[in-house]
Amino acid sequence: MRKKFIHILWLVLGLLVGTTTLLFFLIWFGVVGYSPDIENLQNPISKSASLVYSEDGKVLGTYNADKANRIPVSFSKLSPHLVHALVATEDVRFYEHSGIDFIALGRAIVKRGLLGHESAGGGSTITQQLAKQLYSAPASSSVERMLQKPIEWVTAIKLERNFTKEEIIALYLNYFDFLHGAVGIKTAANTYFNKEPKDLTVNEAALLIGLCKNPSLFNPVRYPERCKERRNVVLAQMVKAGYLSQAEGREYGAQPIELHFHRADHKDGVAVYFREYLRQYMMMERPERKNYPSWNYRQFVIDSIAFATDPLCGWCKKNTKKDGTFYNIYTDGLKIHTTIDYKMQQYAEESVYGHVARYLQPIFNKENKAKPNAPFTEDLTPAQVKQIMNRAVRQSERYRVMQESGCSAEEIERSFRTPVDMTVFTYHGDIDTVMTPLDSIRYYKSFLRAGFLSMDAHNGHVKAYVGGIDFEHFQYDMVMGGRRQVGSTIKPFLYSLAMENGASPCDRAPNVQQTYMVGGKPWTPRNANRRRYGQMVTLKWGLAQSNNWISAYLMSRLNPRQFVNILHKFGINNPDIYPSMSLCLGPCEVSVGEMVSAYTTFANNGIRIAPMFVTKIEDNEGNVVAEFQPRMNEVISSASAYKMLVELMAVVDEGTAGRLRFRYHIPGEIGGKTGTTNRNSDAWFMGFTPQLVSGVWVGGEDRDIHFDNMRMGQGATMALPIWAYFMMKVYRDQSLPYDSTAVFDVPEDFNPCGHEDMTTEPNEIDEVYE
Repeated sequence: MRKKFIHILWLVLGLLVGTTTLLFFLIWFGVVGYSPDIENLQNPISKSASLVYSEDGKVLGTYNADKANRIPVSFSKLSPHLVHALVATEDVRFYEHSGIDFIALGRAIVKRGLLGHESAGGGSTITQQLAKQLYSAPASSSVERMLQKPIEWVTAIKLERNFTKEEIIALYLNYFDFLHGAVGIKTAANTYFNKEPKDLTVNEAALLIGLCKNPSLFNPVRYPERCKERRNVVLAQMVKAGYLSQAEGREYGAQPIELHFHRADHKDGVAVYFREYLRQYMMMERPERKNYPSWNYRQFVIDSIAFATDPLCGWCKKNTKKDGTFYNIYTDGLKIHTTIDYKMQQYAEESVYGHVARYLQPIFNKENKAKPNAPFTEDLTPAQVKQIMNRAVRQSERYRVMQESGCSAEEIERSFRTPVDMTVFTYHGDIDTVMTPLDSIRYYKSFLRAGFLSMDAHNGHVKAYVGGIDFEHFQYDMVMGGRRQVGSTIKPFLYSLAMENGASPCDRAPNVQQTYMVGGKPWTPRNANRRRYGQMVTLKWGLAQSNNWISAYLMSRLNPRQFVNILHKFGINNPDIYPSMSLCLGPCEVSVGEMVSAYTTFANNGIRIAPMFVTKIEDNEGNVVAEFQPRMNEVISSASAYKMLVELMAVVDEGTAGRLRFRYHIPGEIGGKTGTTNRNSDAWFMGFTPQLVSGVWVGGEDRDIHFDNMRMGQGATMALPIWAYFMMKVYRDQSLPYDSTAVFDVPEDFNPCGHEDMTTEPNEIDEVYE
C-alpha cells in the first residue's frame, strides 16, 4: 500500500513537472497566452516617448501616448544608491538568478500562500516586475493575475537572455510610474528633488525605491510620515544587504524627508509651444476639405501647401517603418533633432515674459480700471461687448459639453452665470476663487498675448519660438497658429515691388494726403503725423517714418495684383488677400512665422528662407531615418535687396525704430520695421541683423482688446522692446556665434540711388512709373 502511494506521488509530481514544462514550452512559442517575440524584447524601450532635442543636444521634452514626460536614462547615469536600494529591497539575489528566484518563489508560496504571512515578501524578481510593466495588462481578478504569472516568468527569462543585468535595472526604473506624472526615474528625480538620477543621495534614492511597493500608499506629498517609514524600511534592507553600515542606517533613518517637489507635466520646460506645434505638424494627416469648417477655407489652403511642400509636415503620415506601418510619434521612441538653441530659447521666453507680464500687463490693468467695458476698448458699445462674449461662450469647452449632453439654452446660460469654485491663473501663481464661468472668460481675455520667432538669416534654422505667455492657460499659438493684421510691417514688401520696378531709396514722392478712387468709392488714408507735410520726400524717409501717404502713393503707381503676387513669393500664403489700394497699409492677416520668413529675404540678398524646425530624425535604434535641408526661393533681385537694406536700416537709425539705438543702445547693423494696426489692435516689430531675423507680435485675444492710446499701443512700445531684450542677451553671451560687428553682405561699390554721382537729383516717382 505504501509502495503504491509513493508511486502515485511520483506520478503526480511527474504530471505536474510535465504539465509545467509543456505550459512553459507553449508560452515560450506563443501558443498559449502572449509572450513577446525576441525582436520586440530586444527593443522594449521603443515604446518609450519620442525625445525632442535642441540643436545643442539638450532634451527639450518628450512625446508620449500617456502624456507623461518619460525620458529614458542609461545605467551609467543612475546613482549607485538607487541600484543598491532597488536590489536590496526588491530582489537581493538579483545578480544570482536568471529571471526567476526559486528560493524567493518557494518562500512566497509557503509563507504567503499556505501560512498567510503577509509580511513574508513576494516572489517576483526585478526582471519579473519589469515583464509585468512592459507586457501585462492590469488584471481584473486574482485568478486572471495568477494566469499572468507563468507568462511573466517566461518573459523574464527571455529578458535575462537578451539584456544585461544593468540594462534590466535601467529599463525597470525608466518604466516605473512614480506618481504625479513622474514616469521614469529621470522625471521622478526632477519631480521630487529637482535633480538628475545620478545626483540622488542615499535618502533620496531610498525614498524613490520605497515608492515601488505602492506609490499611492507611500505618496511623499500626501503622506510624508508613512513615506518616511517606508524609506526607513528600504534603508534597513540596504543595511541587511551590506550596502550600508548599521551606523549609516541609523543616521540616514533619523533624517527628515526634504522634497523639492514640482509636479511633472509634458507641458513643462522650455519651448512648450514649439514642441506642441511640432507634434501637430509631424502628425498632420493629408488635408481634406471636408475636415475643415466652411469658414476656415484659408487654413485648409495653408495646410495643403505645407503638406505638399514641406517634408516635415505630416512626416509621420508620409513615412513608414520596416514593418510597413506609419511612424507614431508617441510610441516609436524617435529622436527628433531640432534647430532650437536652448540658451536662445530661454532668452526669448525671458524677454517675452519680462516685457509683457512685468511691464505691459500692469499698465494695461491700470488702464482697464477706468473702462466700463474692460478689458475691451471704450469704443465698443455694451451690445457689441455682449456679442463678443456670447461668441466666446459658444466656443468654450463648457458650452460644448453641456450642449452635447442635451442641456437647454436656458440651462446653459444659467450655468455660465452661476458662481462656482475655480482656480484661475495669475502671474503670481494660480489662486482659488469664486467666479461665474462668464466672468472667468472675461478675466482670461484681460491678459495680453504675444508671439516671438527668431531664425538664422541664411539657413532658416529656427533658434527660438515663443507662441505665448503661458502654455497651460493660453494654448493658442501666436507664432504659427495665430494670424493677425500686419499693419505697416507689410510696407517693405510694397517698397520691394517698387525697387523691382526700377525705383531707388532716393526717389521722391509728394508727402500730402490724397484721395483715391477704390472700387468706385473714395479712399483717403490717414497718417500718424504731418511731419514735412507738402514736401517732396525720399522713399527712404517715407519708409523710415512709416508714412502712410507715401505708401498709398506708391500703391497708386503699382499694380495691386503684382503686389499680391509678390506677397505670395515672400511666403505669405493667406488665400484671402484681395488686390486693392488699401492692401499697402497691411489689413491682411499673417502669422509671425510667415513674417519672419519673409524678412529673411532682406538679409539674404533677395532669397527667402522657409522656417526650418528639424535637422534630422533618428529611430529608436539610432538610425537616421530623415534629414532636412533649407527650403528657399528668390523673391527679389540682389540689387533690390541691397536697396531695401538701405531703407530698412534707416528705420532703425533715423526712423520709428530709433529707440533701439538711443534707449537700448544695441550696436551693429540692424534693419527693421515697426507696425501698428487700426486702434492699436496689433503691435509688431520685425528686426534683423546680418545673422538673425526675429519678429514680435503683441496684442489681445480679440482685436477689440488693446490700449486706447497710441503711446502705449504702438509697435515701438509693445513689441520692439522684446526684440531688443532678446538681442541684448544674445550679444552678451559669448558662447553664441552672433556678433554685433557683423555686416550685411553688400558690394562696396553699390550705389543705392542708382546714379553715377550721389549728388545727382533723384527721380520723382511720377517719372519712374508713368
